Amino acid sequence: MNQMCGQQSIRLEQPPHVIGAASVVGKKESEGPLGDLFGIICEDDMFGEESWEKAESRMQTESMRAAMSVAGKRAGQVRCLFGGDLLGQLIATSFGVEELNIPLLGVYGACSTCGEALALAAMMISGGYADCVATVTSSHFASAEKQFRFPLGYGNQRPLAATWTVTGSGAFVLASQGGHVRITGVTMGRVVDYDVHDSMNMGACMAPAAADTISRNLRDFGRTPEDYDRIITGDLGYVGQTILMELMREQGFEIRQQHMDCGIEIYDRETQDTHSGGSGCGCSAVTLAAMILPKIEKGEWKRILFVPTGALLSTVSFNEGQSVPGIAHGLVIEHC
Repeated sequence: MNQMCGQQSIRLEQPPHVIGAASVVGKKESEGPLGDLFGIICEDDMFGEESWEKAESRMQTESMRAAMSVAGKRAGQVRCLFGGDLLGQLIATSFGVEELNIPLLGVYGACSTCGEALALAAMMISGGYADCVATVTSSHFASAEKQFRFPLGYGNQRPLAATWTVTGSGAFVLASQGGHVRITGVTMGRVVDYDVHDSMNMGACMAPAAADTISRNLRDFGRTPEDYDRIITGDLGYVGQTILMELMREQGFEIRQQHMDCGIEIYDRETQDTHSGGSGCGCSAVTLAAMILPKIEKGEWKRILFVPTGALLSTVSFNEGQSVPGIAHGLVIEHC
């Protein structure tokens, strides 16, 4: 059965259903506009652990357990797990899910990891290789700052183009049937490099990749922006959103009416001092679990294009003067 669609997309002939979702966030996220929607909120960003990295692993454990509970599944009923985070060698994920004893396939797409994991899980179920698959991703403000920028104790100033890494973890359980949310299509993203060298301006790094994936999705599926109730990017923030609008117009598409960005939705720009918005693997994941999927489940939105975005850099590449390429993966999610 040929499920290829256009140049980069897949039309899933047996669309998997999202039967469970859960979000775990920290205190700052709970104080934002979506605070009442999150499933688990921890007032202590250490989550009772002795390091930021262990705290991030604990978030993954809790979000996975919560998502499986919603889905009515035990760990032994989940065929495999796609998981990832921002830390070196995916340590938040490997330590976070080890006690669940579910076969793990670790994935990395920077802040687009949620989309990559869901795309792979959806294809596995649609292809008949599993009947139940889970995904989990996370990020933590303190662990990300420590690895990529400056430890918190340094007290550095942040430029206005910078985004705030979300402390949160989102987990999802997919199955061949059940519920009212289906993943019907996937558009795999390309690495897009506009030679941006500012690691504090993630929006500028990722917006070209988002534009590339969105326009490719529309062309591959023969759709217009109006065919989607919302086109939702992961964490471009205000700076990246402005760039995205310009790039989409250059390609002949106007998406302003449909566009939303998880990094803009999750924080209050005026009161929370997050500058350009939110970012991190957890940003799109917790927003999808807490706000987006419930709207699709209830039929408020019939079809959306979900496009998590990632900046592909490491401390090594940045310190050696390399640019920061971007990537974005698209998921067509529909009410059924």
